[in-house]
Amino acid sequence: MKINKVECNNIVFGGDDLPFIGGPCVIENRDHILKMAESILSVTEKLGIPFIFKASFDKANRTSIDSFRGNGLDEGLKILQEVKDAFPVSITTDIHHPEHAKIVSDVVDILQIPAFLCRQTDLLIAAGETGKVVNVKKGQFLSPYKVKNIIDKIISTNNKNILITERGNSFGYDNLTSDMRSIQIMQEFGFPVIYDATHSAQVPGNTEKTTSGQRDFIPGQVRAAVATGCDGIFMEVHDDVENALSDAGTQWPLDKLEPLLTSMIEFRKVYLQHG
Repeated sequence: MKINKVECNNIVFGGDDLPFIGGPCVIENRDHILKMAESILSVTEKLGIPFIFKASFDKANRTSIDSFRGNGLDEGLKILQEVKDAFPVSITTDIHHPEHAKIVSDVVDILQIPAFLCRQTDLLIAAGETGKVVNVKKGQFLSPYKVKNIIDKIISTNNKNILITERGNSFGYDNLTSDMRSIQIMQEFGFPVIYDATHSAQVPGNTEKTTSGQRDFIPGQVRAAVATGCDGIFMEVHDDVENALSDAGTQWPLDKLEPLLTSMIEFRKVYLQHG
């Protein structure tokens, strides 16, 4: 199996490094985002881990109409630009409409396609046409074998800067499970595969108006994915998880990030030696 390496600035997916994509689920406010970017960067720099900062300007698929969605496109992009201006980091955020692709690509380095929209042809093509790296989250409803069709849509734009993210599969009602075979299956299509450890721990629709989760399973899932040979780890990280405005049940606590990433590195070393 040969994986095409995908480069984002000086970060390489599909090589020996294991990049980390992380940040709060949603932009809650400017000061919080700047604080989180600086805090996570200090951890990844200490550990020598390539880092891409993630935060969403709009969470368009919240369970309830009353849920906080974010600051919106214009304000969100201003804040993400501030992060880029203040810190030496690459940025990713998700888009929901084809017309957002070009606008958002002027600020961010990786366009993220949400799992529920992973088959939307117009959205994939618009993202591909920007020439940016496109990271598609595999839908919870989709088998890994069907991802080849997603990849072909983006390739049709002559863009081969493609990442695929595994984020768990629906397992009965209101539950997800991670099939680590999916990582290897999707790598067979020739592009790097990221593992989303926090969304994979969700329990969708478990409460009346929000999605809950099983945070205690996240460290084991990270190690299992790294041992399987994933090409990067995605985690949502927050400094006050109980009061986070989105995904409070699965965001990883900032003060526990360093030990988890340290163990991740050790598992990666073993994989490179014996994988």
